[in-house]
Amino acid sequence: MPEQRSSHEVLWDLVKDTRFCMLSHRHADGTLHSHPLTTQNKALDEGATLYFLVSKSTELGQRLQLDGNVNLSYANPKDDTWVSISGTARVLEDAQKKQEVFDTMDKAWFSGPQDPDLELVAVHIDEAEYWNVKENKLLQLLKMARAASGGDRPKMGEHRELHFNS
Repeated sequence: MPEQRSSHEVLWDLVKDTRFCMLSHRHADGTLHSHPLTTQNKALDEGATLYFLVSKSTELGQRLQLDGNVNLSYANPKDDTWVSISGTARVLEDAQKKQEVFDTMDKAWFSGPQDPDLELVAVHIDEAEYWNVKENKLLQLLKMARAASGGDRPKMGEHRELHFNS
């Protein structure tokens, strides 16, 4: 009998190796804006929260405090995986969490986890949707060619929606 994996495990497996995501949020005038950010987590905890470090000079933290509804988009075309996450963002003043998630690469932008310009953004995941194409490229092309020549729509990989408790 196959092992049942939790939503947390499935989602983490799909995003952990994707270096950047796009965080999209709404401006006060209703327009959407996106920022490339690096996910700072080492794992996805039971709280279903993803962490990001941003500069206070970007005003992103201020905008998220006005409207914390965000979308995170992860794309890994090499592995044919795509993830869309809907969640609620908050700016945290948590020195311990900053210390925990800060790594060597962050020194390119910040002097350290205590840098006064550093803000910690926490996104609680409400829902996630993913597409995970497991077939190799040749098989994908063959299935699409068969479908294009009058066959049924191709069934490739896995598409799921995941719901997380608040």
